[in-house]
Amino acid sequence: MSITEKILCSKSHEYILKNDDGTYTIGLTDYAVEQLGDIVYLELPEAGSDFKKGETFATVESVKAASEIYAPISFKVTEINESLADAPETLNEDCYEKGWLIKAEATGDITEQNDLMEYEDYKEEVE
Repeated sequence: MSITEKILCSKSHEYILKNDDGTYTIGLTDYAVEQLGDIVYLELPEAGSDFKKGETFATVESVKAASEIYAPISFKVTEINESLADAPETLNEDCYEKGWLIKAEATGDITEQNDLMEYEDYKEEVE
């Protein structure tokens, strides 16, 4: 089973993946990364930071534009992908396996996920 069969995507192009330990991996979808072009800088939050669904939790800059990254659910950051600080282009190469942004514990209600889409539905929406 590929990772895209397990993720849920937001209309603002973030994805969440539920991990075996109950935490979530959060990142940008392949579509978002394609639209941005070559990524040159990424600003991620610190571990321990809390965000409500819809709040900006990170910023990404590419050769084309700077974009805010929004929280697809309410969460507390448990880990950031440190390797992206030195190599933000990893996002262009592999946004799911190596280019994830953060790992987090959900702090909101499960109903916050109701407006997230399975990857196939998301792809139809953006095409």
